[in-house]
Amino acid sequence: MKEITGRIVNIQKYSVHDGPGIRDLVFMKGCPLKCIWCCNPETQSSDFQIAYNNKKCIGAELCGYCVKVCDNGVFSIKDNMIVMDRRNCINCQKCVKICCSKALHIFGTDMTVDEVFLKTQNQPDSWRSNGGVTISGGEPLLQADFVTALLKKYKSVGVHTAIETSGYAPWEKLEKVARWCNLIYYDIKLMDAQKHKKYTGVDNSLILENIKKLTENFSEVDIIVRTPVVPGINEQEQDIMAIVKFLETLPNLQDYELLPYHSYGSSKYEQLGMIYKLKDLSSLEREPVYKLNDRIRKMLNLQKEAKHK
Repeated sequence: MKEITGRIVNIQKYSVHDGPGIRDLVFMKGCPLKCIWCCNPETQSSDFQIAYNNKKCIGAELCGYCVKVCDNGVFSIKDNMIVMDRRNCINCQKCVKICCSKALHIFGTDMTVDEVFLKTQNQPDSWRSNGGVTISGGEPLLQADFVTALLKKYKSVGVHTAIETSGYAPWEKLEKVARWCNLIYYDIKLMDAQKHKKYTGVDNSLILENIKKLTENFSEVDIIVRTPVVPGINEQEQDIMAIVKFLETLPNLQDYELLPYHSYGSSKYEQLGMIYKLKDLSSLEREPVYKLNDRIRKMLNLQKEAKHK
């Protein structure tokens, strides 16, 4: 029987922002949402993607091999620089293999559970520091069978497990994965259904239904709700308070975090030939957001620091 594989974008070591302690962070590829503020655009598509970083390109005079090897005219030369036109790209990846400056690279690698496990546990300092492993994305629930098998593997050796999810998946998939989690970070971005669909591409009814079921059925799992606070979209206090009113109805909520908007991932849009619609938007000042967060925690009777198992 063929061994199950998952499509991974990246494995980040020594993360300190995605769960207790120092953690290994596994980014899964593919997401049903298309949030216009997304800082990981390389995780949106489930397909392998070729990224072109023109700042690393050494030019046609010194190289130019991508132009020669491509049979579909994807690459051309302008002022000694390589220009990429993705319309005829068939993703054969010949150009990536021959690129000597690493200006071209692939987002996406298929790995088995054991391969991911070995790549993370080869430096187990994080696990000895009350850390663990967090599965992120993209959306982990799109690859629920693989993620479940991976979490089981970590739990079998006593590693603290967490996922970061939008909750946009059939309940059966969320339930299956949640059974192997110590901690779940769950995004609630907007309460207004029309605004949610406008800015993320999907309706929020399934997301809200699933978080209700999750808090009702998994009292042993720490559940932390997060909201990315984006100027012009949901930064008004009335937008946040609408979420707070909903959170008041949920049992077993461990914490609520507001995440100030930043544009750190904008350069990756250009590398992927995608348009970043918020390129002129400035990052939010963090202090006012954190102060509001503290006030909301008191309203919800939440501890400032989440209690983790």
